[in-house]
Amino acid sequence: MRNEKRAERILGYTLVAPALLLILAVAIWPVIQSFYYSLFDYRLNDPTKSSIHLNYSLDLEGYLQNYPFLKSSLMKEQATADESVKETLAAVEKKLQKMDQTIRSDKEVAKRYDQVDEALNNFESPSDSIKIVELDEKAAQQFNNTVRDIVQTLTRMKEEGELTQADKIVGLAKGLKGVVIEPNFIGLKHYKDSLSDPRLWKALWNTTSFTVISVAIELVLGLGIALLINKAFFGRGLVRATILIPWAIPTAVSALMWKFLYDGQNGIVAKYFADLGLIDRMGDLLTNETGAMFSVIFADVWKTTPYMALLLLAGLQTIPSSLYEAASIDGATKWQQFIKITLPLLKSSILVALLFRTLDAFRVFDLIYVLTGGGPANSTETISILAYKVMFSQTNFGGGSALAVIVFICVAIISMIYIKLLGADLLSDKK
Repeated sequence: MRNEKRAERILGYTLVAPALLLILAVAIWPVIQSFYYSLFDYRLNDPTKSSIHLNYSLDLEGYLQNYPFLKSSLMKEQATADESVKETLAAVEKKLQKMDQTIRSDKEVAKRYDQVDEALNNFESPSDSIKIVELDEKAAQQFNNTVRDIVQTLTRMKEEGELTQADKIVGLAKGLKGVVIEPNFIGLKHYKDSLSDPRLWKALWNTTSFTVISVAIELVLGLGIALLINKAFFGRGLVRATILIPWAIPTAVSALMWKFLYDGQNGIVAKYFADLGLIDRMGDLLTNETGAMFSVIFADVWKTTPYMALLLLAGLQTIPSSLYEAASIDGATKWQQFIKITLPLLKSSILVALLFRTLDAFRVFDLIYVLTGGGPANSTETISILAYKVMFSQTNFGGGSALAVIVFICVAIISMIYIKLLGADLLSDKK
C-alpha cells in the first residue's frame, strides 16, 4: 500500500514537472535576470557601463587612440622647450613609457595590443573581444593614478603658458582617463535609492489608487451586468456579444480613442462633462492631476468591466436554479435571495475575478502610457511606467531592472493574499 502511494506520488511529480519547468523558464527566469542586472550600475548611455563588468578592464582602442599621439606631441614640445620645461616633459614621458611597459608586460595583452594597433593603423575598428583586456586591481589603480598625475602636471603647465600645443596635449592626456573600465557591481544600491526616492512612492500611490478604485467599480458594474445577462430574455446572445466589444478592442487602440474623446478642444466626452458641470473646462480632463486620474480610471472601467462581467457570469451559471425556486416558495425576496444564495455561492468566482483584475490593474502600462504618458506632473505615473522610463528613456538598465523586481514583489504579495483567501474559502466549502 505504501509503495503504491509512493509510486502515485512520483507519477504526480513527474506529470507536474514539465509545467513547473515551463513556469520557471517563462515567468521566473526573466525575474532572476532582472534581479541580476539590478545589482550593477548598467547604463547604455555610458560607454564604461554599457555592459556588465565584474573585473577591471582596459580599452586598448581608446588607449591607442591617445597614447601614441600624446607621446609624439610631448617629444615635439621637448624639442623647442627651455631646459626646465624640457625636464618636466621628460618626466611625464617617462611615466607614460613605464605605464605602457606595465600594460604590455602580460603576453596575452601584448598580443592584443599589437592586433588593435594594427587594426587602427588600417583604419579598422577592432572587435570588443580583442580590444577589451582584463587588468588586476593593482595595475588598474596604478594606471589611473599615473594618468591623474600626468593630467594635473600638463594642466598646470598649460595655465602657466609653458606649452605651445597646450589644448592638444591636455586633451590627449584627458582622453586616457576613460580607458580603464572599473567593475560596475553595486549590490543593492539601486533598491536603496529607489525606496528612498519620493517618485517611487508617488508611483506606488498612483498605482494603488488606480487599482483599488477601478477594480471596485468594475466589480460592482460587472456583477450587475452579469446578473442582467444571466436572465433569459429575447436577444440575450446579441446583448452578451455587444457587451464584450470594449474588452475585445486592443488596449492601445482603446486608449488612443479615449484620448480623442477627452481632447480639450474637440473631445465629445470632455464637452458633455463640461456641460454637465462635472469639470470647469474641457481641457481639465487631461491637464490637471484629478482630471487625469479620473480619465484613466473611467477609460479602464469602460474597457475591462465586460471582462469582470464575463468571469462572474461563469460563476452564476454554476448556481442551480432550484435554489432560487425553493427560496421563492419559502417567501424570500429577490434581495434576500441575492444576499443568502447568490453572494455566498459566488464568493469563489468573485475572488478569482478580483485576483485577475487586481493583478492586471496593478501592472497597467499601455492604457496610461498612451492616454497620459504618466502626466501631468507624474500624477498618473504608475510603477510600471516609471520602470519603463528609467530603463528605456534614461537607458538605466540597472535601475529599471530594480524597479521591475519591485513590481514583481508587489504582484507576488497581492497574489499570495488572494490565493490564501481563495484557498481558505475553498477549504471552508469542503468542510
